[in-house]
Amino acid sequence: MTAEAANAAEAAQAAVDVVALGESMVTFLPSRAGRLADVPSFDRGIGGAESNVACALAAAGHRTRWVSRVGADGFGDHLVEAIARYGVDTRCVGRDPHRPTGIYFRTADDRDTDAHEVLYYRAGSAASAMAPRSVDREALDAGRILHLSGITAALSADCLALLRELTAPRPGRPLVSFDVNYRPGLWSGAASESPRVLLDLARGADLVFVGEDEAADAWGVTGGPDAIRAALPEPATLVVKQGSGGATVYTEGEPAVFQAALKVDVVAPVGAGDAFAAGFLSATLRGLTADQRLRHGHLMAAAALTVPGDLATPPAREHTDRLAALDAEAWGTLRLGPGWTDGVPVNTEAKEEART
Repeated sequence: MTAEAANAAEAAQAAVDVVALGESMVTFLPSRAGRLADVPSFDRGIGGAESNVACALAAAGHRTRWVSRVGADGFGDHLVEAIARYGVDTRCVGRDPHRPTGIYFRTADDRDTDAHEVLYYRAGSAASAMAPRSVDREALDAGRILHLSGITAALSADCLALLRELTAPRPGRPLVSFDVNYRPGLWSGAASESPRVLLDLARGADLVFVGEDEAADAWGVTGGPDAIRAALPEPATLVVKQGSGGATVYTEGEPAVFQAALKVDVVAPVGAGDAFAAGFLSATLRGLTADQRLRHGHLMAAAALTVPGDLATPPAREHTDRLAALDAEAWGTLRLGPGWTDGVPVNTEAKEEART
């Protein structure tokens, strides 16, 4: 057995809290605002919905593993090394000598505006070749939670087959977390199939994250969180993200719970959805209540919103717990800005607006 195979076998047996499967790419962030044609230089970073969740959870003190494939190239080296520096186990990331690591460029503008541009170079990437036969199932099933997203399903027919297997009932299956992450541009020729595919995958998961806007765009479901729950009753836990308004969680056998989002001085909106999922999963692993899970999601999202890249250093657990324990009035007046994760919350029990 080679050293690489021995490491993979050892990693597969090691229990972790969360295993995240999906493509990560090298991302190039502009040095200033403006059209991509006018930006003179870019800073290199990393980006990938599932690896973002793994990194945020590892930084928050959880044991995490990222399972994927990258090219046998410098960008693949950078991804594996950068994600490992967050404390994520990357020993089960395969290297593909025939396919490249995906990369993408984006503008500094809000992705919800017409000025926002994103250029992906991921067609035929190493990660798009993931398939049921090429991924170590023991490594995937070793976690308490297996986190997936709809992005992977759009990469290739093999990737979709893998997600179908992972969301199907099977002995010893961990709790399956699925973020819908509807990206119409990724589906290209299969766009007409994407709503049904994503709905089928979500129905097979135990915990689902979906935005109100995604449910409307993908499934034509409007009418708020209750309408989305009616269309998706199967998951034991359904989290409906309502943008800047907040989020609602439906837990089997319990009444729905809503928690308002925080007031945040936004630096960049990218990465907030992944951070929210990480915060919610962290609180789930700790056995916290539904309202506390939502609040931890909002706090982790606020950390991502107040930095320019996809990933932010989360606040210390004691700091987060203190903020999450605020009464409703103090929570409603709390406002967070850049740098808030660096220190201790100031006057968090005051009724007036607090800025940390």
